[in-house]
Amino acid sequence: MANQSSIKQLEADLWASADVLRANANLNASQYCMPVLGLLFLKYAYGRYKKVEAELMKNRPSRGGVVLPVTKTDFDAKSALFLPREAQYDYLLNLPENIAAANIRDKQGRLLSSLGDAVNYAMMLIEEQSEHLTDQLPKTYTIFSDEILARLLRIFNNDKLDDVGGDVIGRIYEYFTGKFSKTIADDDGVFFTPKSLVQMIVNVIEPTRGTVLDPACGSGGMFVQSGDFVNNLGMNANSTLTFYGQEKVDFNAKLCLMNMAVHGLNAKIKSGDDANTYTKDAHSLNGLCDYVMANPPFNVNGVREADVSGSSRLPFGLPAVNKEKEVSNANYLWIQYFYAYLNETGRAGFVMASSATDSQSKDKSIRESLVRTGHVDCLISVANNFFYTLSLPCTLWFFDKNKREENRDKILFIDARNYYTVVEKTLNEWNEWQMRNLNAIVWLYRGQTERYKELIASYRMWLNDFSSRYDSWELQGVKSWADYRNGISSLLALFKNNLKEHQASLKATRKKKEKDEIKETIAEVEQHVTEITEALEVANQLVWLTDKFGDEGTYRDIPGLCRIATIDEVESKQFSLTPGAYTGAEEVKDDGVDFTARMKDPSGSGKSFFMNHLVRQYY
Repeated sequence: MANQSSIKQLEADLWASADVLRANANLNASQYCMPVLGLLFLKYAYGRYKKVEAELMKNRPSRGGVVLPVTKTDFDAKSALFLPREAQYDYLLNLPENIAAANIRDKQGRLLSSLGDAVNYAMMLIEEQSEHLTDQLPKTYTIFSDEILARLLRIFNNDKLDDVGGDVIGRIYEYFTGKFSKTIADDDGVFFTPKSLVQMIVNVIEPTRGTVLDPACGSGGMFVQSGDFVNNLGMNANSTLTFYGQEKVDFNAKLCLMNMAVHGLNAKIKSGDDANTYTKDAHSLNGLCDYVMANPPFNVNGVREADVSGSSRLPFGLPAVNKEKEVSNANYLWIQYFYAYLNETGRAGFVMASSATDSQSKDKSIRESLVRTGHVDCLISVANNFFYTLSLPCTLWFFDKNKREENRDKILFIDARNYYTVVEKTLNEWNEWQMRNLNAIVWLYRGQTERYKELIASYRMWLNDFSSRYDSWELQGVKSWADYRNGISSLLALFKNNLKEHQASLKATRKKKEKDEIKETIAEVEQHVTEITEALEVANQLVWLTDKFGDEGTYRDIPGLCRIATIDEVESKQFSLTPGAYTGAEEVKDDGVDFTARMKDPSGSGKSFFMNHLVRQYY
């Protein structure tokens, strides 16, 4: 299985290859997006098909000495999509160059005259296999020349996709969706919610059984992450969760249904004017949902008062209305809808503009009513630049109608505006361990200290595995996690210096044989740098967490990060729900570490016994 860096490189390579063809085809991103995602969908569907087919063929009964072929019914029983032969990726990939001369016909006898016709027909056949996909798949492949379409099919037939495993195609699909969202943004807001925000919402509300609603579902990221969450617990998402979505924009709804199918999930999605959540409860789910999650459009105005006044989904009243008889800002329409959809034990998690935490006028009275229910559970402030098309900060809100008794009159505030990973100059995210750390704070708030201890154990296991690859020493020999982190930092500096030396040698060497040998060495050292960099991040995140809550997980309020406040305290702050108003300023702590000085002094503390072992092993 490939590592994370090689998967990221594969994503980038596939995108670069496909995007070059977009330019050659003289198509804009909105024309190109859906067909390209459709081809990724075909590739992924075929990979799942072959995997399930292999399982079904084991101990397959035979009749008259002939093994019985697999059928659609067999695949339905496995919650998998059946693919007729003409809809299978390898069939399309191996079609003759001159399709018009090959006399290929569809089941109605119509002649297929181009590769675009053949792919369109494949999509039609797949739609016939699932009611959820009816009229949803792209069938515009005749916009491509046969040459460009054949090249696209070959691009997504990359051997490395097989090396990294079929499920990674789902991740690549999400990567492409995110890249397209830089140039395709709907008027009502982006259709792609950053994965780390989605995953944080899912991790906090923990959907396991029942009804899941996303009334602004976009491309379906909330559903996909919910499915992963349940499947990782050893359960079947399609058996334990029922997904419902509303999406006003048909284009986004099609993306959602494809995304769900790519991940083997079923959903009931409604789109168009009948699915405008401002005015329609399209699935009649008011008060019936176990989980609600969403990333609605922020700060929308122009919703007519007459269309929403008196709605049962507004238990705390109508937000402020302007002189044009329109809701001035729809944020508190959404917030109330999310609350109203919940059943008596339901949980909700959603993204909201940061301004909504302390907006005034009618918003303030609605917020007061919400707080007094005792069902506001947690708020997390998020830094700028988490979205591809928006730079403003946001806040994650969480409701829980089934809090433990100790938390009935409490709210957890987390200010994570200074806690993130920079991906690009204008794009931030939470990495895997940062998400786990933030989730750990929620666990401690909920009294789930065993889960915290399990997380610390997983850190220890990960770092032990890293140590086993570089040296035989045990972590127990380190006095503190900070000491271990410092050792990794020094090790990384040594390998980076070594890499620079080899790169300099490569430039100075003229003989091909010597160049090839140096290139091999550089590749090996680069792999070490990648591994050590990842280990340093894991160690840093472990130090970050244990410095605050120890190895045993004793919750305490951390200035600038987290605080548990009572409803009385919230009232004293005029019912503001801005996390920073409660957490205060971050403590500035100097741990006295000067890595530059340590590296300049080989005899200094940077050369722990850990470093001595590693230096002997690699130099």
